[in-house]
Amino acid sequence: MVQSQKPRKALFVSGGATGIGKETAKKMLARGWVVGCYDIVDVDWGAEVEDLPGTLVTGHLDVRSWEDWEAALADFTAHTGGRLHAFFNNAGVIVDGPLHTQDPDKIQWLVDINAVGATYGARACHPYLKRTRGAVMVSMCSASAFFGQPDVSTYSASKFYVKGLTEALAIEWAKDKIRVHDLMPLWAKSKISDVSARSITTLGVRLVPEDIAKKAEKVFTTKNPYSKKKMHHTVSVPDTVLKVLSDFGPDIAKRYVNKFLVG
Repeated sequence: MVQSQKPRKALFVSGGATGIGKETAKKMLARGWVVGCYDIVDVDWGAEVEDLPGTLVTGHLDVRSWEDWEAALADFTAHTGGRLHAFFNNAGVIVDGPLHTQDPDKIQWLVDINAVGATYGARACHPYLKRTRGAVMVSMCSASAFFGQPDVSTYSASKFYVKGLTEALAIEWAKDKIRVHDLMPLWAKSKISDVSARSITTLGVRLVPEDIAKKAEKVFTTKNPYSKKKMHHTVSVPDTVLKVLSDFGPDIAKRYVNKFLVG
């Protein structure tokens, strides 16, 4: 008698063409998962993972479009028997410069992707996650959600939004047995860090996308009860220190420390 194989876990990644999304997808493919990488640009790195045990599915997704979310999830789950075990809510963009110099169209573009897009993603994935035991959503937040950051004010504010969305859904989705988390690293070497922000000069760019992907992998697969309940996950010692200060420091201390850090 031939025993049926245990169904492989399925992960959907938004913004999976490059950077953190790509590296996280590769980590999960190495675990044998079915991974859907969807982006507004073509995902063209599939040849890099041909020898990995997982299965890569790619497709188009403009996170600003609700219709795109519905179509992308329907397309991906057609390859997984309707299952979705995990969602990496990763897509994001940045606008830099003092607020009074930022292009209004670029501000709208950022909010539509970082805030509306992240919310659409959670909404679109929820019915699939709800049907899967042990489902988890991880959103890409940032250490810029510890304190509002000058020079990247709109980006920083959008990450406060993601942080709030994580906290709200961690409670709202608990009844559906869906774990909800976010990642809050400092700058990593990616398109996001290719901007003129004073915090880049003072704090440096010490992480690479793979560092954050390793943390994402741990959050998706953890069996630790504390980690399962922890909503916000830092990646390095410096961003952990900043998080502690943000959580427990008085406002006046946070303001002056932040002013010192960003120059």
